[in-house]
Amino acid sequence: MSGEVLELVAALRARAAALVEARGADDPTAGDPLRGLYVTGETALRIATAGGPEAAPAGPSDPYETGGTVQESGTGGTVQAGGTDRPAALARAFGLSSLDLSILLAALAPEVDRGFEALYGYLNDDVGRRRATVGLALDLAGTGPAAPAARDRFHPSAPLRAGGLLHVEDEDRPLPGRALRVPERVVAHLLGDDGRLDPVLTGAGVELLAPVDGPYGEEGGADEELAARIAAAGPITVHLRERVPGATTDTVVTALRASGRPVLRHRPGAGDAETGRVLLREARLRGAAIVVEPLPADPGPLVRALAAGATTVVLAGTEAPDPAWTPAAPLVCLEAPGAAGASVERWRRELAGAGAGAEGSDADPCSEPVGDAFDLAEAVAPYRLGGEQIRRAAGAARALAAFEGGALTRAHVQRGARLVSAPVLDSRARRVRPAVGFADIVLPEEPLSLLHELTGRARHRNRVLGEWRLRTGGGRGRGVVALFAGESGTGKTLGAEVVSGELGLDLYVVDLSAVVDKYVGETEKNLERIFAEVDRTDCVLLFDEADAVFGKRSEVRSSHDRYANLESAYLLQRLEAFDGIAVLTTNLRANIDEAFTRRLDLVVDFPFPDPAQRLALWQACLTGVPRAEDLTAEIKAVAEEFDLAGGAIRSAAITAAYLAASRGPTATVTADDLRSGARREYLKAGRLVTDASAPWSP
Repeated sequence: MSGEVLELVAALRARAAALVEARGADDPTAGDPLRGLYVTGETALRIATAGGPEAAPAGPSDPYETGGTVQESGTGGTVQAGGTDRPAALARAFGLSSLDLSILLAALAPEVDRGFEALYGYLNDDVGRRRATVGLALDLAGTGPAAPAARDRFHPSAPLRAGGLLHVEDEDRPLPGRALRVPERVVAHLLGDDGRLDPVLTGAGVELLAPVDGPYGEEGGADEELAARIAAAGPITVHLRERVPGATTDTVVTALRASGRPVLRHRPGAGDAETGRVLLREARLRGAAIVVEPLPADPGPLVRALAAGATTVVLAGTEAPDPAWTPAAPLVCLEAPGAAGASVERWRRELAGAGAGAEGSDADPCSEPVGDAFDLAEAVAPYRLGGEQIRRAAGAARALAAFEGGALTRAHVQRGARLVSAPVLDSRARRVRPAVGFADIVLPEEPLSLLHELTGRARHRNRVLGEWRLRTGGGRGRGVVALFAGESGTGKTLGAEVVSGELGLDLYVVDLSAVVDKYVGETEKNLERIFAEVDRTDCVLLFDEADAVFGKRSEVRSSHDRYANLESAYLLQRLEAFDGIAVLTTNLRANIDEAFTRRLDLVVDFPFPDPAQRLALWQACLTGVPRAEDLTAEIKAVAEEFDLAGGAIRSAAITAAYLAASRGPTATVTADDLRSGARREYLKAGRLVTDASAPWSP
């Protein structure tokens, strides 16, 4: 138990004794045995003068001389304490006057000395009222409830109540008769116990992060510089708008902790004003900073509660700030630097373990420097991660390498990055984990070179559009959008998977059934949710059969035409501000609105394969299949005779493999199997086969 508080309680006991003596001398009913039902004046005096078993020796007559000097300017003056005791520190943190401290102490006394319950019952003329009342607290402080300045200390906006240090109960009673209660969290703090958070915060999922030692911001990146400025700014309320959630917030948390302050991190599900008030009180008790990310749907009540105190509050989210959140308090609005490209040196240091600093683990499972076996800069270029996200991704990559018992590879790094930057699109898109690369696709030289250019654009867009400042104004984003056009089966979807696999990103195929809605405006809302999520995460978005959504606008002849044109107009505007990577595929390029062409970075035409390409496709599909000895020549003949696209060739090869597998475990694919598969694909397409050996050609 804090010695300073016990000394203050002992001094308060002396004041209570003086009050009992004065009342006994002036009140003719003081000796009545029924006064207070059973507490007589003599009993109250004995309680006030005896000192309980937990009481400390009596201290100075003025409790506010303990541990330092207190200077008061008027009834509402602010305490300036020179000591380090908790009451004085509390006064500094909450702007309390000496009268405020006296009121708080009177309300606190029954919480630490049960003798005050009977004593207060006597002084309240009601043994059932064992807490201090407004009138009793002011009597003990040497003033009375008739003084307007004294009554003002109990106003809801006064420091004691606004700070959550004191609750005034019995609102239906006149002010002097209202009971006072000190929250248990405040009692525990004054008694030296800060080990637990308030239960309200524990239930709301607030996390307490302790300060850390060590230098910060050595990299000098944009997000580190911004975080260091926030940490050094002192009490401030900041709205940090991010494009990628958490990319800069984690860095700000690290900077605040490195400045020697604990951090209360809140991830709210709703904007609860009561939680905000308790969170602010906890921060002021601990001298902590507050970080709220992401903001709830209606952040107004929470933000207004947090902005009322003199502490550092960082509000992070992807939405624009609203002045109505804090109508009476200044809100500093900052744009996060965003994902301007991953710092290769930061990646290298984190992967090598030099700057990992992972909480709860000092071991480094993969401490060798990386970057020699593979191009680290190229591997991490597609990822738009901030400093702390890089740390988590590097930690995941090192853990994966240690689990597999091998050296750190490019795949480990990219898998770790995907874990940190994973979009939530499963309800409207199907995720594909790429398992192919450029070696698995057969295309002519021109479209193949355009696919390589597309991956290059995705890797270097931050340098070209950001550092070289080739992004024009008008709110245009840094997105990369390509159109893949060609007949069915020519490899458009496979090309999108190859691009995503080369970049180390997941491919999300938009489910048009979950996007297109019969109600006006709902399709646009569904598309906006997808675009917004892809904007702030790292993946490749695929609109298969894109002409269903990106179709041509038509002349308005009915309300249906008007609303259909609105959908296309929305998409035209949205592609301008897009920050992600998107691929559109279509079998009917002529159906795509020409206005989209200017907004496309690349248009890749996938041609129907010629005989040489068909031969390469047949060989690629049959690479792992057991084949008959004389099948090589037959493959060449089938490739020349059967005019099939890549998708049909794959289906034909699968059919041939099933026919062979049905004959037994040692069977091999024969020429008859191969031709049977090819003929079935011809029949599926509605084309004629004249005999058992070759298709019919007009």
